[in-house]
Amino acid sequence: MSTGKINVSVENIFPLIKKFLYSDHEIFLRELISNATDATLKLKHLTSIGEAKVEYGNPRIEVKIDKEGKKLHITDQGIGMTKKEVEKYINQLAFSGAEEFLNKYEEGAKDTGIIGHFGLGFYSAFMVASKVEIITKSYKDEPAAHWTCDGSPDFTLEEADKTDRGTEIILHIADDSTEFLEDNRISELLAKYNKFMPVPIKFGTKTETLPKPEDAKEDEPAPTKEVDNIINNPNPAWTKQPTDLEEKDYNEFYRELYPAQFEEPLFNIHLNVDYPFNLTGILYFPKLGQDMNIQKDRIQLYQNQVFVTDNVEGIVPDFLTMLRGVIDSPDIPLNVSRSYLQADGAVKKISGYITRKVADKLKALFNSDRADFEAKWNDIKLVIEYGMLSDDKFFEKADKFALFPTVDDTYFTWEELEAKIKDAQTDKDGKMVVLYASDKDAQHAYIQSAKDKGYEVLLLDSPIVPHLIQKLETSKENVSFVRVDGDHIDNLIKKEEEQISKLSDEEKETLKTTITDAIAAQSYTVQVEAMDSNAAPFIITQPEFMRRMKEMQQTGGGGMSMFGNMPEMYNLVVNANSELASEILNTKTDKKKQRLIKQSFDLAKLSQNLLKGEELTSFIKRSYEMIK
Repeated sequence: MSTGKINVSVENIFPLIKKFLYSDHEIFLRELISNATDATLKLKHLTSIGEAKVEYGNPRIEVKIDKEGKKLHITDQGIGMTKKEVEKYINQLAFSGAEEFLNKYEEGAKDTGIIGHFGLGFYSAFMVASKVEIITKSYKDEPAAHWTCDGSPDFTLEEADKTDRGTEIILHIADDSTEFLEDNRISELLAKYNKFMPVPIKFGTKTETLPKPEDAKEDEPAPTKEVDNIINNPNPAWTKQPTDLEEKDYNEFYRELYPAQFEEPLFNIHLNVDYPFNLTGILYFPKLGQDMNIQKDRIQLYQNQVFVTDNVEGIVPDFLTMLRGVIDSPDIPLNVSRSYLQADGAVKKISGYITRKVADKLKALFNSDRADFEAKWNDIKLVIEYGMLSDDKFFEKADKFALFPTVDDTYFTWEELEAKIKDAQTDKDGKMVVLYASDKDAQHAYIQSAKDKGYEVLLLDSPIVPHLIQKLETSKENVSFVRVDGDHIDNLIKKEEEQISKLSDEEKETLKTTITDAIAAQSYTVQVEAMDSNAAPFIITQPEFMRRMKEMQQTGGGGMSMFGNMPEMYNLVVNANSELASEILNTKTDKKKQRLIKQSFDLAKLSQNLLKGEELTSFIKRSYEMIK
């Protein structure tokens, strides 16, 4: 038996601190099973190239709890270690055995799926264990070794009587970590971190129901047997080629990832690239609707099938974090702190690749089945619009598939929309005016006025529309977006011809003063304008700029808090060419004049859903009195 001190130097203690100082203790199991997987995959590679003259067989990793002994065992049937290798890889803290292995077999070992970092990750065991033992036998014809350490620099290393190849790690669980002696806790961690590890992992047994014998009685229970409980799927869908998968395979994998999710995804995107970085994965578009607060962090990040995190911020572009699925890349470091990721060149390339891949998939779906794409638009538009707003490269690509729906349920691309409305909706200054509604029921009267003029009205109702149209206005030439209730229709798209007023300037000023005095208690700016005689006599509008700024502030528009604190501002536009305007001017009794103004004003407010509470009650009462 030999004894000694573990080599801990200034150079290699800092990576340890950096990696584990603020980590959850539970990751010890991920690290130890990763090491066991590495050992197994190393053996697979060495047997495949003829360097290891042993039978690879069907190795597995086993996790066992010994509650009475307060021990946790992790056993593999992998490459094992000699006594010298234990001294090298375990005692020289932070020396990466997997890294050395990859360097030695650089060309042939790249596809072995080795997770890496044996040695440093092993020491995470001391987060939960007061003592750790390693009993290991190499595939080479050398004696087994038994290493023991209590977390101090002191260790013992002696020969062991183990005869079967592989390594067993025994953790003597510390008194403050006894949760890791509970079956449910270990099951939870295995499901979280190791559900898709590439080597089968056994944790206990389970009861399996067998088919009934043909001669069994109807009320006779089916026979059962105890079988190994393999907790992982070593060959998940993302590790396969897209050509080997059908739509049902993708949907089954979605249910495997999210067993509590009952709705099928709308479609999927299979990621598969090996240059200039390695990345595989599957992303799913769920039904998103209008909810900006939909749960994010549903994309799972893996490194060689080892779960790392479900916080993929910095790896996946922010607008895609509402999607679901898996990304697996050995080029993404296990240390996924945000500051580290933001500075990592490989991660930036990966993020750009994912954006391009999603854009290409959306374009392909649009081109292959436009009707289906339109039918799904309301469930996917939030991601696409958010992407157009936040990512300039995605914005450029989205020109080919982003849709602009109308209130009549027709859909245009930007190019189609421009061709459709340019002639009719270009104002006297040469600017193309895009009319839109946010609620086609509440804004129906305004929409109808626009349609009577032959104008198209878009239905843009997602919560980020104010930001998106601002982006479109700055990106497209001579384009202005105006909500259809922002003014009366002739003011929204001003043409060369002007309506002739039936009232003189003096009469218009008198009418304006009369109405302003009648509604003085309310903050409305009165405008008397010449309009089509068939247009509504009183129209309430909200100035486009102020309304848009307030909406942008409410949905997170930076630097716009000043607008969010300002009161709502409305205009009362009076049609000078309406019969009502003339009647108000010509009515001699103040009481009747006031009643006409009040009733007409309330009708205009009602059309904008602004008449509520006591005012609505008074309006209803007054209306009944007028029809008696």
